Amino acid sequence: MRTVQWQLLFEDLDAQFAAAQAEQARAVRSDLVRAERATTHLADRLRAAVGLPLRVQAGDVAVAGELLDVGEGWALLSEPPARQALVPVAAITAVAGLVPQVAPPPGRVGRSLGLSHALRALSRDRAQVQVCAAGRTLTGVIDRVGADHLDLRPAVGPPWTVPFSALLVVRSR
Repeated sequence: MRTVQWQLLFEDLDAQFAAAQAEQARAVRSDLVRAERATTHLADRLRAAVGLPLRVQAGDVAVAGELLDVGEGWALLSEPPARQALVPVAAITAVAGLVPQVAPPPGRVGRSLGLSHALRALSRDRAQVQVCAAGRTLTGVIDRVGADHLDLRPAVGPPWTVPFSALLVVRSR
């Protein structure tokens, strides 16, 4: 009978040890998840949501549509019926519809295609655009794109120079 009591005692100690190890593993896993989340950028989450419908708020401008692409510093959404909206990531104040997943970092080419590259494509195509900047909406064609600004030529009047830091949304028309 004494042997059974010792055996029960050792089984109980083994169970307590296993429970303590499992709890420690859960705590370490939680710490690792928190540490990984702390290094996650909004662009990483946006890249994981390509193809999904999102609602993006950029200042006082709202954009709702399918997320088409994400580059270095910008996101491109398709707005019904047939418009596209280029949103600088720095201008985003809120996003609804993101998934918790994170996309891997972009490759070297993806990292080099910044906001100015996307705007130069619109300028090259002579696309008619609507530029929503802090407190102002302008319509015209992008004449040139600098390192930190664009020149927009309206149908009438002199061109507007808009710094990238003021851009909220650039919509194709």
